[in-house]
Amino acid sequence: MIERFLTISTIFAGALCSQPSAPSPIAAPLRELPWGQLNFLHTTDIHGWLGGHLQEPSYSADWGDYVSFAKHLHDRADADGSDLLLIDTGDRIEGNGLFDASDPKGEYTYDIFKQQHIDLICSGNHELYKKNSSENEFYQTVPNFQGNYLASNLDIYAPDTGELVPLAARFKKFKTKNQGIRILAFGFIFDFKGNANNTVVRTVEDTVQADWFQEAIRDRDIDLVIVFGHVDIRSKEYSLVYKTIRSVQWDTPIQFFGGHTHIRDYKIYDGKTVALESGRYMETIGFMSINGLSAGGSDKRYPVSPTSGLSFSRRYIDNNLFSLYHHSGKDSKSFHTEHGRNVSRLISSARKSLKLDKRHGCAPYNLWVNRVPYPHENSIFTWLEKQVLPDQFRQAKRVEAGKKALVITNTGAMRFDIFRGPFTKDTTFLVSPFTSDFRFVKDVPFKAAKGVMKLLNNEGPILDAIAAQKWVLTPPEQTVGRAELIAPEVHHWTMPVLDQQLRLGDGESLIPGYTTKDDAGEDGDDTLHAPISFYNVPNCIQAGVGFKMSHDNLSDIIVLDDEEPEIIDLVYNEFIQSWVLLALQYLGQNYKETDTSTSMEGQTLTSIITEWVEANWNVEGERCP
Repeated sequence: MIERFLTISTIFAGALCSQPSAPSPIAAPLRELPWGQLNFLHTTDIHGWLGGHLQEPSYSADWGDYVSFAKHLHDRADADGSDLLLIDTGDRIEGNGLFDASDPKGEYTYDIFKQQHIDLICSGNHELYKKNSSENEFYQTVPNFQGNYLASNLDIYAPDTGELVPLAARFKKFKTKNQGIRILAFGFIFDFKGNANNTVVRTVEDTVQADWFQEAIRDRDIDLVIVFGHVDIRSKEYSLVYKTIRSVQWDTPIQFFGGHTHIRDYKIYDGKTVALESGRYMETIGFMSINGLSAGGSDKRYPVSPTSGLSFSRRYIDNNLFSLYHHSGKDSKSFHTEHGRNVSRLISSARKSLKLDKRHGCAPYNLWVNRVPYPHENSIFTWLEKQVLPDQFRQAKRVEAGKKALVITNTGAMRFDIFRGPFTKDTTFLVSPFTSDFRFVKDVPFKAAKGVMKLLNNEGPILDAIAAQKWVLTPPEQTVGRAELIAPEVHHWTMPVLDQQLRLGDGESLIPGYTTKDDAGEDGDDTLHAPISFYNVPNCIQAGVGFKMSHDNLSDIIVLDDEEPEIIDLVYNEFIQSWVLLALQYLGQNYKETDTSTSMEGQTLTSIITEWVEANWNVEGERCP
């Protein structure tokens, strides 16, 4: 079986990583790219990871490497008469020090990101949480990608006039460079309700009924419809868009690109319609190809395609130089373009300016978001619940004065694992990048307070309301309920993997990583990996401060002191305030926003974690042990 895949050892020995501190990728068996008539490179949910993963070899390439890679694939398309389009489907911000550590946020990333030519681009929900980030889209990203940024269902109150206007064009019709394939494109965001009040997200249902949309989809002088957006490809929104287009374009091919759920996935709607989603955090570069399209209304076909009839193919590329060299047909001497190197230098310079390598401590072991069950000693949520939150909130003024507290945070506030080794300034933002502070309601009857998390975690009216409004309290990867799609790599030098390696014969084995199952089967990943377990976690966790407690069934509090407290301060991450107050109402406590106050002098989960690391994991010396 292994003969079908590339195995490299010697030719890769001279590989160089663009960021000086990035680890070199590990040689592994590869599947080839299914190059075709029309090809796509797709990124989504980058969340600021333009510098690549500096602790994970499989994803260690940076944005400059992607610029070089795209250039080589464009050259290939020009040489053989095919076409290549680049697409990004949003959530480019929040989640990495390169974006979050600057003041203002994104001071460097907008200029870095625009170095890559992108043919179709749209907003994600993270661009819309704050007024300033959506205005950055208006003033920077939209002009940087003028004519390529689409906003089919997103409006903004223009900062200069106050007028409600589309953030960008609603749709676009264009022809590909080499074949003149006529494309009609739309750019969506899901029915998001958590945006700041300077933007308006129109529901997909209303959008597809709008006159402009109905007129656009009736254009018969097209060869392909592209629907891209920050939308789960298995969502009701995309299902509705598909049905609406197909009702008037019964035979036109439709290609969907999605995002938001942070997974690798591929959906087949019908014989002429498919959808691709390409992971998260620049771990994945999605590749898609189509053969058998008509070009410009003629019967002209891609000249080197052996395919008769329409066909679709996909590949999920591990973002490292081992994969990128091979798929571009280059090596360490020929791969890096001058433009790509300059982009890598911009990233390195920005990282130095932001002091992202500043060490706060040394993590003594790995802590996982979803790779171990909760509760587990290596669960990042057990660590928060048992150590970080109790230790830090003991410093709250009311607790120091003798009050007891119950602290609740949603698990989605933690976005990435902690690896054994340096815990840097960058790490603080990788783990928890959000700016929400903590708030509290004082002197809540304990009998009511201890029931809040059960309502937030278990089936009932609160969960129904959360689901109806599409709020995500957990890590995005588990919202689709398809755990087999999630298998990020185990860091090779921090965790024993021999028991997880898949033996291939002749002493060869696979490192753990993505092992994707989708509608087209199990051969989508470009790199062969051994699988990794994935475990769902609850919506929220809680910690007692000033009293000892444990859990029964993860929600029911068991007080380990001689008696339960009568009243406590109920402290929570501000992001979940509306749901905490609603839960209290269901429990007979009619608190309003005006009854809440800031806790811990406005500290965020990010700053609380950082302080704990400095106090508990601070190891002297130039290197971590």
